[in-house]
Amino acid sequence: MRLTRALSGALIVVTLASCSPSGASDQQVARSGTAGAAGIGDADFPNDGNGGYDVGHYTLALAYDPATRQLAGTATIDAKATENLSSFNLDLHGFTVGSVTIGGQPAAFTRSGDEMTVTANLPKGATFRAAVTYQGEPQPVRDSPNLGTYGFVPTSDGSFVTSEPNGAKTWFPGNDHPADKATYEFRLTVPDGVTAIANGELAGEPTSKGGKTTFVWRETHPMVSYLATMTTGKFLVKTGDSEGGIPVYAAVDPRYQSQLNRLFEISGRITDYWTTVFGPYPFKSTGGIVDDFASGYALENQTKPIYGGFEPDEGIISHELAHQWFGDSVSISRWKDLWLNEGFATYAEWLWSEHQGQATAQQIFDRHYSNANDPMWNYPPGVAQKSDLFNNAVYYRGAMALHALRVTVGDDAFFTIIRRWAADHRYGNATTEQFTALAEEVSGQKLGELFGQWLFDKGRPNALP
Repeated sequence: MRLTRALSGALIVVTLASCSPSGASDQQVARSGTAGAAGIGDADFPNDGNGGYDVGHYTLALAYDPATRQLAGTATIDAKATENLSSFNLDLHGFTVGSVTIGGQPAAFTRSGDEMTVTANLPKGATFRAAVTYQGEPQPVRDSPNLGTYGFVPTSDGSFVTSEPNGAKTWFPGNDHPADKATYEFRLTVPDGVTAIANGELAGEPTSKGGKTTFVWRETHPMVSYLATMTTGKFLVKTGDSEGGIPVYAAVDPRYQSQLNRLFEISGRITDYWTTVFGPYPFKSTGGIVDDFASGYALENQTKPIYGGFEPDEGIISHELAHQWFGDSVSISRWKDLWLNEGFATYAEWLWSEHQGQATAQQIFDRHYSNANDPMWNYPPGVAQKSDLFNNAVYYRGAMALHALRVTVGDDAFFTIIRRWAADHRYGNATTEQFTALAEEVSGQKLGELFGQWLFDKGRPNALP
């Protein structure tokens, strides 16, 4: 994240295949099972995500008509029960739900707010497949103190889809929290002439029938729900490889047609450079999207960073592409640790500036440090505040914490720590405590006081030596 201050009438189906332990009846499982929690366990966001199961894969067969703003299709969820379940929840905001099935059989469900509770008989360890029929006009989250407008945002020619922190539920049912990563397949149907863009790579050429075109995208690497996108509209597209051999997909709204070649070239060049700093690129393709929706921010959608209504400079592009390592491949387990995403990506901007022969990371650090009255000194970034996740402190003071670490342990140890972090937690989730432990392991130093000052204490830390 970087702030810059279907066929109409079709249904979506979620099917769940259930199983019971050997010798146990469904009634016995139901009696011994419990209701899956309505939240995944994030104390600051108690209604986000769901407990009792882990999603392995989503297949989203969705049709969207920009003229009517109707979204419809089929969402299939493959998951595993992590406890004996008599019911479980899915996050879904809005829409009319037609039916829910488990194992192809109708299942009872209720809805309350953004929670849909499904009756189930699932023993711990059972793998299952879920299906929900729904349709309607997506309703994005608006006027949020964290971001403003996010989720599935209908636009004049399609949709702008950026779901951080919890907007995936505005367009598909699921477990909407970064702690539950999954792979995805998107089967997106739009009117002819509209391009549908999602994460990962295209599986063959789009197919047309009856005035509709279907695009199939597959993201075969685990992804958190807020990074999933279904951005549609009239786009100009350029594809090819970076000089380092990484496939690049760049798309721009016609309003930004002069930016297409630039976006393609810079995205490939920066991705290639980050492989020399952070380690191997974690995904199969890179690139970006420039849409005409004036969101006021950019988001690191996995493999497809998106820039909302502006021409991104190299610093912002370097930030979003650094997120492919820090935030996308290595993801947070709880929102309080958001500095692990934004502080790292912001420090990457400083590293890119150094690489370009512009201001050094030290010079940028000094500029921020010199403002003793900056409000960020009263916001410890190591515990992001739930109503102010994207505070400048999470970005800049988080980046300053990394620079303080670099100065303290030296470049060799620092860049070893960064590469180890990206490698050790590749495709997984991690915490601030794990990062500080790794830093101490690699450097051989006790770093509690340093991280305490920069991440957890109010007030401006002591100047660096």
